Amino acid sequence: MLGRRRALVLGSLPLLLVVISVVVRLMAGADPQSAVNVLGGFALAAMVPIVGVIAGTGAIGPEIDDGSVMYLLSKPVKRRTVLLTKLVVAIAVTMVFSAVPTLVSALILAGTADGVAVAYTVAALVASVAYASLFLMLGTITRHAVVVGLVYALVWEALLGSFVPGARSLSVQQWALAVGGDLAEGKLVTSEVTTVTGAVLLVVVTVLAAWYGARRLRTLTPATEE
Repeated sequence: MLGRRRALVLGSLPLLLVVISVVVRLMAGADPQSAVNVLGGFALAAMVPIVGVIAGTGAIGPEIDDGSVMYLLSKPVKRRTVLLTKLVVAIAVTMVFSAVPTLVSALILAGTADGVAVAYTVAALVASVAYASLFLMLGTITRHAVVVGLVYALVWEALLGSFVPGARSLSVQQWALAVGGDLAEGKLVTSEVTTVTGAVLLVVVTVLAAWYGARRLRTLTPATEE
């Protein structure tokens, strides 16, 4: 998953976010609203879902593509154990390459003022879990998981999820912002859904995606161990 090409993409997006944050800070100074604009418009809307695509699909997609997953599944290990192990790795990678740079960028843009840094970091963390599970499942469904995932991340999350009101309520981005938004002062960080709704939907999507991903793995070889 951390091969040369994937590592390049995983590292370039966080680096770009930090560079943008430094430029904005030099031009506008420390400003919580600038932090909200940059983190909401780029970090949560584009960087986090794209990192989730790369990490989630990379955790199992290449093994399915080259057939090496069959050797793994031939061992006396339950399919759900295989998937959960890969899910943990995908979540960890997504968090490192999304939540950490989000925190760094938030501190550059606004410091600790108004709780913006904490709000967006928490939002990035919970979004990382949902995205990793969702895109890991996608990797078990299609060989074109990266393409499908990028279309979802760029079109639905970054474009429609940011500008079309109806699409916002069905966006992992908005659910994550609902969870982290309460940690910011003055309603700087807002969401189209309530905190409870966002938290419930994040849990539901994560659990269902993990369950269906494990179910899909069972169809790759005879499920003799279940």
